[in-house]
Amino acid sequence: MKRNPSCIFSAFVTLVFAGLPLFAADEAIDDDRAANTIILNEVAVANLRIEKVAVEERTFESTVFAIGRIEEIPANRSALSSRIAGRVVELNAQVGDTVKQGDVLVHIESRQPGNPPPTIELKALQGGLVVDSHVRLGEPVDPAEDLLDISDRSKVWAIAVIPEPEASGIVPGTKARIKVPALGGEAIDAVMTRYGVNANREAGAVEGIFELDNRDRKLQPGMRVEFSIITGSREDVSAVPRTALQGDPTKRVVFVEDFELENAFVRVPVVLGEQNDTHVEVLSGLFPGDEVVTHGSYALSFAGGGSGISLKEALDAAHGHEHNEDGSEMTDAQKAEKEGAHSGGGGGGSTSFMQLAVMIWAGLATLLCLILAQSLWKKRTTGKAQPPTKPA
Repeated sequence: MKRNPSCIFSAFVTLVFAGLPLFAADEAIDDDRAANTIILNEVAVANLRIEKVAVEERTFESTVFAIGRIEEIPANRSALSSRIAGRVVELNAQVGDTVKQGDVLVHIESRQPGNPPPTIELKALQGGLVVDSHVRLGEPVDPAEDLLDISDRSKVWAIAVIPEPEASGIVPGTKARIKVPALGGEAIDAVMTRYGVNANREAGAVEGIFELDNRDRKLQPGMRVEFSIITGSREDVSAVPRTALQGDPTKRVVFVEDFELENAFVRVPVVLGEQNDTHVEVLSGLFPGDEVVTHGSYALSFAGGGSGISLKEALDAAHGHEHNEDGSEMTDAQKAEKEGAHSGGGGGGSTSFMQLAVMIWAGLATLLCLILAQSLWKKRTTGKAQPPTKPA
């Protein structure tokens, strides 16, 4: 069957007008991105104190977590005592005082006869902090008794309670990051010097001893300590700070700064690997250079439409022209219709009428073309099926 040119033209016009909504839909932003994008204004960003960090490949350290306590070094503790019996006639140090080596701390009046009775001076054998006192002014003393205890705490021990299954990979010389919650949790680098002399049978653990500098005297025996003991490392691992992670443990997400919209953040699901005390390995979901929110990510989980900025407004500002509410680009017809509506409705009504008329014409022309084609097809079929007439 020969094709009618008018039919082809009519079908083409119909397809063009029928395809306009599809083209407009293609211009819209991805539905998933739109649903997971949170747009804030500058005030909201400032109130949430948003902080970001770029995803990068780094050296990733495997760690073992342990807890423990600060203890004084036994060898750095001394006792002050008298060589003779007598009584205290002068006391120059109390608990909490800091003394220097050679300072005269106590005067002892001897029991030997004399007028006045002979006295002796007791000097500090080492510098440090007076941590205990067993004597008062005027009290009798005996050579078998300790008068003052002095502790040099310029260095202290941080003793970690290490679970026995983890102890095999931790040896003297192993590095660790130590945090003392009472001092704000700032990490202190330390090296394990030795194991303790006994294992803790009840806890199923052994003690690892780390020596710390304490010249500022901030570390005090008994303080709780958290240890991240480094057992290995890997190079070129994509990782983000642990503070960036949000969501359910079975469905972790991070918030990534949108690549084109200002003050917009996209919720991105991630697949995680190993984690240590500061970072977590990201196996998939992020790319190098992505700006991930670290501080303020928890608040973003609950942020909604309170910022007053719609997706349309954000896209208008980013691209410099208007968009539809779903994020799609405005067509020329939509822009003309909007301008006509703003000017009183004249131009917009005319444009809409012309579009409707053309679409109706295209539909009718296509229908007539199909009817004509069907008629020709039936006629051709009927002609082929009729048998030839025999001559009389």
